[in-house]
Amino acid sequence: LLSAPLRDRFGIFRSLDFYAESDLVKITRRSASLLGVTIGEEAAVTLARRSRGTPRIVNRLLKRVRDYSQVRADETITRDTVSSALKLEGVDEEGLTELDRRYLNTIIKFYHGGPVGIEAIAATLQEESDTLVDIVEPYLLKIGFVLRTSSGRKATEAAYKHLGFRVQGKLFS
Repeated sequence: LLSAPLRDRFGIFRSLDFYAESDLVKITRRSASLLGVTIGEEAAVTLARRSRGTPRIVNRLLKRVRDYSQVRADETITRDTVSSALKLEGVDEEGLTELDRRYLNTIIKFYHGGPVGIEAIAATLQEESDTLVDIVEPYLLKIGFVLRTSSGRKATEAAYKHLGFRVQGKLFS
């Protein structure tokens, strides 16, 4: 969000990308150690896969899973514990949240898969367009569930499959 003249003064240009799953697994293990909880390898991998490529999110989810484990499990975090806790949290197998699914459902149901402008999606969802552009879209673009075209956003076949919708007469589940 920096102006071009201000950005040019830095001289070095870097872009941030999502973290690799292996790095997120290391972060998960270290954070679990700092929190004083035991986490299995499969559990760490599952958390990493569902964290949207972001350490901050994997740490937040780990805390939720830890809390769930302390109340409903034996305090050792397993893959099943992670799955149960994240289901309760509303995070699916692809790391999508309720807002992500509402965003995709809006494009598919209300706008027949797109293309549709971001302002129309924001108005339908009653969310700020900046929230959608900065928080929701980057991950959906990365995993190939949404395309940005010159005429607007479009849901991909992968998004239809994930949500169990029909595409041109085919049912995906």
